[in-house]
Amino acid sequence: MRVKAKSLLLSLCVGLAGALGNVEAHSQTMAITGASTIALKSGERTEVGNLYWVSNCKSLLTSTPEVEVLDGPPGVAASVKDEMVMARAQKCAAPVKGAKLFLAAKEIEDPSFSTLTLRITYRTRDGDRKFSQVFNLQLLP
Repeated sequence: MRVKAKSLLLSLCVGLAGALGNVEAHSQTMAITGASTIALKSGERTEVGNLYWVSNCKSLLTSTPEVEVLDGPPGVAASVKDEMVMARAQKCAAPVKGAKLFLAAKEIEDPSFSTLTLRITYRTRDGDRKFSQVFNLQLLP
């Protein structure tokens, strides 16, 4: 009986050691799973997407949406440009009043990877609507 218990304990220890021996070390990143990743070079500006608020394919915006950077690396700015945009998610056939969201990077000295949190404010007939959007941001010189 003792021999069986000792052999069982030994096989468990060997199995556990084998399982732990195969564990690989992974680098720790700040990437957020499910968030879009955007790469910017020094001095580059890129369009991120359309901003709009519609009901029955009619815009409810009273003014251009606003954006502010809540958290992110220094030297990265977000801006909006007033434009007519396609509300494709709502399957609208004609463009509606909205804006385009842009991200811009100033001079970048060292490559980095971080998260960028934006707050977008929509001013509508029904009041202000505030939403946040998180991006994984890679900055390259």
